[in-house]
Amino acid sequence: MSDNILEMRHITKTFPGVRALNDVNFVVRRGEIHCLVGENGAGKSTLMKVLSGVYPHTEFEGEIILNGKKVAFSGIHDSEKAGIGIIYQELALVPEMMVYENLMLGHEIRRGITIDTPEMIRKAEELLKRVRLSVNPSAKIKDLGIGKQQLVEIAKALSRNVSLLILDEPTAALNEDDCDNLLDILRLLKSQGVTCIMISHKLKEVLEIAETITVLRDGQTICTLDRQKDEVNEQVLIKHMVGRSIENIYPPRTTKPSDEILLEVHNWSAFDVNLGRQVLHNVNFHVRKGEVVGLSGLVGSGRTELARSLFGNPDGYITTGEMIFKGKKQVFRHPRHAIRAGLAYATEDRKRNGLVLIQSIQHNISLANLQGVSKNGIVNEELDKQNAVNFVRSLSIKTPGIHQLVMNLSGGNQQKVSVAKWLFVGPDLLIFDEPTRGIDVGAKYEIYTIINDLVAKGMSILMISSELPEILGMSDRIYVVANGTITGELDAKTATQEAVMRLATQY
Repeated sequence: MSDNILEMRHITKTFPGVRALNDVNFVVRRGEIHCLVGENGAGKSTLMKVLSGVYPHTEFEGEIILNGKKVAFSGIHDSEKAGIGIIYQELALVPEMMVYENLMLGHEIRRGITIDTPEMIRKAEELLKRVRLSVNPSAKIKDLGIGKQQLVEIAKALSRNVSLLILDEPTAALNEDDCDNLLDILRLLKSQGVTCIMISHKLKEVLEIAETITVLRDGQTICTLDRQKDEVNEQVLIKHMVGRSIENIYPPRTTKPSDEILLEVHNWSAFDVNLGRQVLHNVNFHVRKGEVVGLSGLVGSGRTELARSLFGNPDGYITTGEMIFKGKKQVFRHPRHAIRAGLAYATEDRKRNGLVLIQSIQHNISLANLQGVSKNGIVNEELDKQNAVNFVRSLSIKTPGIHQLVMNLSGGNQQKVSVAKWLFVGPDLLIFDEPTRGIDVGAKYEIYTIINDLVAKGMSILMISSELPEILGMSDRIYVVANGTITGELDAKTATQEAVMRLATQY
């Protein structure tokens, strides 16, 4: 049998107005961990959807050789039967169902015409043990953390007896401990004979886990690097990914913050009625005009709860304390009140809460400020179009046109549309929650440059990020949040990752 479990030859896939894949060749050796990297829009996810049957064989050119035989999948069920499993960045679990029900969904074990629940639970326990996950198989998915849900997804794929497992950005929403655990599981699966293909934008983990790395750029195969033979480091990967060297991922800022304080928060607390517990405790901080303030902390520390409670409190927390914005005491009862006052919030989950994916770039950009393109209560279509064209040009949004649906854009370009939406509001303070989650290093650099341009013009940024290098590289000052309270303030010039983590774990 060939050493190659997979060969994809001369794959070309076209969407209306866009050639997503152009004569791509991709080879994976049996039993290896192979990482697929590239900028957003490079074609990585499209290539894996071709492989897994999401795009049937009639919808692309080229051929797929699996285990030495040519295959032609008409759908994802065909690829599953052939031993291919795929796990997407957006997990495909049913929150209200139990763990064992999710693991066996569509492949239930039956005794006669009835479902054999005890046998399903026993099988689930075996699968969970295989991924080193100690949870009750009868627990509901919604009661598990995101890291454990990711492992349930892997166990679910293993229940189909996969020999080739595809993971699309599996660590994008995980904290550092969960990331390390997931990489250990991949090594374990490799030892059990499972070949893994992993898409990731986190170059550090790519270098840690990959034996072979393939780089795509603009829908084409740029190179395949063997870790044992080739010199591979972050700079080499970045150069192949973006077509140029980026010596300093965090562009230097030439302007300094003003002494004028834009936002002050005193003794701010919030009680989550749905959870029945306090999520914020006597938070105190301030933001100056033209300043980037980093808000760091572990997942679940209260960073996003703080941002949303200030931005019109859409979650309905019971809040106490004082907020002074632009010299006035404020309590925003609705996000629209915050927007009118000059406070904007770019959510961490752009796909669910930040953008309307089935609408165009044009309509998304004006969504939060329709009055800005309206006259006498009626939207001026030409004004709306020109506004969108201006933002597409100024933010370098890669798109065939302003009428392109946002769902068809790469993650980095979706993020730019989200930024454009809030810039059109004209805020004095932009709360940027996980500004670079799920986007590649080239798009990150562009977002960082946009942030620098905004503060140079006098805007203030409150930046929430789970990536410590990003917090240290982009902030003027850093507040660290743990268990719903601020445990310390650091000057970014002298702060270290160790100092931030020390404060982040002070419960």
